Amino acid sequence: MTDLPPISEPSEPTAPPKRPKPRRRRLSRRQEQRRQILRAGVLAVGILALQAFSFIPPLRRLRARLRPPGALDEEAFLGACIKCGQCLQVCPVEAITLADIDEGLGSGVPFIDARKQACDFSCDALSCILACPTGALSHELKAKEEVRAGLAELVRPDHCLARRGEGFQGLARGRGFDGRLRFAEIDRWNPRPLSEHPYDVEICDLCVRECPIGEAALRLVKIDPEDASPDVSHRTRMTPVVGDACVGCGVCEMVCPEEPACIVVVPRAKWALA
Repeated sequence: MTDLPPISEPSEPTAPPKRPKPRRRRLSRRQEQRRQILRAGVLAVGILALQAFSFIPPLRRLRARLRPPGALDEEAFLGACIKCGQCLQVCPVEAITLADIDEGLGSGVPFIDARKQACDFSCDALSCILACPTGALSHELKAKEEVRAGLAELVRPDHCLARRGEGFQGLARGRGFDGRLRFAEIDRWNPRPLSEHPYDVEICDLCVRECPIGEAALRLVKIDPEDASPDVSHRTRMTPVVGDACVGCGVCEMVCPEEPACIVVVPRAKWALA
């Protein structure tokens, strides 16, 4: 019987040799500079494309902004403001902030969100104006009473505590609120956190009480009991009345204890001339 050759075990497949990773070519300094210039150019074109939408009136006016004291009419203000941020740096209560990039030509332009932090005239409305290098905030303004940033309006009368004949006790905006306000009876020049100033009033009058202009701008007027609903007819009911001295500073909006605020400032609103 013929001997058969031994059966060999199947050999394991050998892995293909690893290819060396190609070395990344190092760019020269000149090539790197060109790449950075190209990236900056693409970014600039993108920003300009976004801002181009702001020329469409419906898109440009999606948000009406409350401007700092002394701001020119909106078109002139947007043209004169160079977005330098000098007004932000001198505001004693940090009421001024800059708009985001999604606002077209308005991006980077200063505005005030009165509900978060109103302009309380701790500097008598002169600091931001004097800091403005272009006149976007008119240097002709000499006193806070001359400001015409907007006009206060009672937008939720049914929720107003004074109109319901109710008082208020406690902190106007809660302990976590960051807004500050100048309380003249405590300190003429240094604003204090609103969260450190509790109230205890029989009829809510916070908007009138803290108005930096006074009763010529905002006052409470008694409501005739005959006009009241039966459930509140026995109470003394008052209503805030906006006067023609209102400057649109937004203090009334900031201190209103109701959420959302019953009284707000309408930017750029003006009294109609008789």
